Amino acid sequence: MGIQEIKVDAMSKKATPGKATILALGKGFPHQLVMQEFLVDGYFRNTNCDDPELKEKLNRLCKTTTVKTRYVVMSDEILDKYPELAIEGKPTVTQRLDICNEAVTQMALEASQACISNWGRPISDITHLVYVSSSEARLPGGDIYLAKGLGLKPETNRVMLYFAGCSGGVAGLRVAKDIAENNPGSRVLLATSETTIIGFKPPSATRPYDLVGVALFGDGAGAMLIGSDPDTSIERPLFELHTAIQHFLPDTEKIIDGRLTEEGISFKLDRALPQIIEDNIEGFCGKLMDTIGMSDKDYNKIFWAVHPGGPAILNRLEKRLDLSPEKLIASRRALADYGNASSNTIVYVMEYMMEESKKLNKEVMNGIGDEWGLILAFGPGVTFEGIVAKNLIM
Repeated sequence: MGIQEIKVDAMSKKATPGKATILALGKGFPHQLVMQEFLVDGYFRNTNCDDPELKEKLNRLCKTTTVKTRYVVMSDEILDKYPELAIEGKPTVTQRLDICNEAVTQMALEASQACISNWGRPISDITHLVYVSSSEARLPGGDIYLAKGLGLKPETNRVMLYFAGCSGGVAGLRVAKDIAENNPGSRVLLATSETTIIGFKPPSATRPYDLVGVALFGDGAGAMLIGSDPDTSIERPLFELHTAIQHFLPDTEKIIDGRLTEEGISFKLDRALPQIIEDNIEGFCGKLMDTIGMSDKDYNKIFWAVHPGGPAILNRLEKRLDLSPEKLIASRRALADYGNASSNTIVYVMEYMMEESKKLNKEVMNGIGDEWGLILAFGPGVTFEGIVAKNLIM
């Protein structure tokens, strides 16, 4: 596993009293970095499959996802120890959970340690922990193992969000925001951690949608530190969090379908998902924009931190909202560098948002930059998560 720190060199604007702010970010990854151009041959070799039609289909998918690199927990060593993971129909949920439970804890530890280091205050100042994962199942949950590994105080208040999928990171941020604003002086650590081993399977003509996941998804962890009324002698607020909204679309629960079986988790993504998001995004964003007195005419005046579920979702959102191409640069960069890493990906997007903010530093200070913005993600339900945020980076 490898720690990735996200440094902030810039000064911050003054935060609004009582409003939750993101104070630091961190990320962590397994050691295996996969280049997209080598993925297909490696996957078919590891699963002992020689179906030329499936191989060609995966080649096409890998080119359309726009993913260039990804981190993964899966390795030759794991397949040597558990060869049954690559065999169709084998009951392997026990083995998968043994691997996943350990891996997600290690990645969450490293992302959290990087985040705390960037924050600058002692770990004893953390009062709450929000833990998000769709890649483990155990009792007690990963929150306990993370709290123990970090050395958090036993009285740290913990919340777990399990199986929220791609919207889990923004859902966790919404929960952390509410905790921070309703508990003055609190400091909330949000940690997300995911691995695709829980759903790793050999290619099959009866499950063509599995290949989309092979071409798109990656592993890793992310962390954020959230609190209100920052101590500016130590803390540097990055983004201020305002209105948060969650909305599910009735009768769409089968669009993103995941089932825990004896062979691990089986996921199925309906082809209609990008269209469903496109059809509902304007109304959802309109509710968020109303809270700051802005309208659809202002879409290109704000920043967009969007979970990159895939290029089709980003393309449709960009087209429907008539966004300038640069508005989704952070999301597209995160997708290219890490793939869709489920709940973690919003942390990677926020990191790139910080980089973009520094590039536009002078414009922001002159009042023509993207001070306001939306943090968005879409997950099972189909569920929309959105938060109105203010950029505090100078």
